[in-house]
Amino acid sequence: MHYFEFGKRDATIYSGGTTASINTGLDEILEIRKVVNNDGTIANISRVLIDFDYAYISSSIQSGKIPSTAKYYLNLFDATSEEVEAEQNVFAYMVSGSNWKQGTGKLDHNPTTDDGVSYQYRDHEQKTPWVTGSVLTDGGTWFTASMNGQYEVSSSYGLTFDKKDLRIDVTDMVKNHIYSSSKYPNRGFILKRESILPTDNTFAFNSGSDTTKDEASSDRLGNLKYFSRETHTIYPPKLEVMWDDSSWNTGSASSPLTKLSSTDLERLKVYFKNLRTEYKEGSIVKFRIVGRELYPTTAFATTPAELDVKVLPSASAFYQVKDAETEEEIIPFGTGSKISCDSTGNYFNLWMNGLQAERNYRFCVKVVSGSGTTDEQINFYDDEFEFRVVR
Repeated sequence: MHYFEFGKRDATIYSGGTTASINTGLDEILEIRKVVNNDGTIANISRVLIDFDYAYISSSIQSGKIPSTAKYYLNLFDATSEEVEAEQNVFAYMVSGSNWKQGTGKLDHNPTTDDGVSYQYRDHEQKTPWVTGSVLTDGGTWFTASMNGQYEVSSSYGLTFDKKDLRIDVTDMVKNHIYSSSKYPNRGFILKRESILPTDNTFAFNSGSDTTKDEASSDRLGNLKYFSRETHTIYPPKLEVMWDDSSWNTGSASSPLTKLSSTDLERLKVYFKNLRTEYKEGSIVKFRIVGRELYPTTAFATTPAELDVKVLPSASAFYQVKDAETEEEIIPFGTGSKISCDSTGNYFNLWMNGLQAERNYRFCVKVVSGSGTTDEQINFYDDEFEFRVVR
């Protein structure tokens, strides 16, 4: 299952003499950038602040709708980043201290707007500075060590030239916000470049020997640009909650459902039962999915072979949701999109909150047979299973 929470507030904060007090709370673009002078000195850097409302997530955890084992991912979508080095890394930290105000400014406002958060202030209008302990600081404040040792307070994501979208695993930080709110009140996340060393496919803090990829180096790393919550596109930032909600029950011992054979899977027709053209945003819908032999064997029976209910292989069938116009993948095949089974047949539940209203979407189904063997086959079924989400 996937649940999505869209950003509550966000802003970019810029260093530099004239930009350190600028508020950008209404900009449509978030930037993580570094401007390097010809002599190698740093002219300007920027960091991103973003915050999400956990109220519904918290209540859903308490009611059992969302399990404690759920994973949380921060998703930001590339908005034509410029001159990006082939490999670099972005870190997410939990903002510490008192609250910050989004404000109503934009980077290109003239005269500038300084009624909210900036590099100098949490709230410029109230002249509330960034403070670490009793020390005034610029550029935000964040936790650097866990106070209870259970969950981490930071996470990183590696970028490449052709992979600029961010999908940062922030599970530990969200759990800190939800389960230890007295120690870690939710002030959102701050995103910044950080000097780290890659180890295989994972990343670890660097002890300081390599400073070529952080904010202080003279390396020109390009300008990372992401759509903000103010965007008029389909790519606003979102917090993705993902967990395995699948279950498998093929009926009673006296009348179990029949599993489709490997031969059936080679000649399979997949369709949705009573798929409607429209669904309301925010609703939770159970979709019934049927797989049957394309050419069932003719036999004498009281029920036509076409109506026999057979089920897809357990733990081997998945669904995907795409935007029907842009082909953008909204929900991928994977742990959070397994197809379930009950005594009636195959199904899955979908929360519509992560799908923007007044747009069309399309399902695709993946079925894996012979998983882990030399005879493994993967088949996709994309037969214009389209629907619309409406307000």
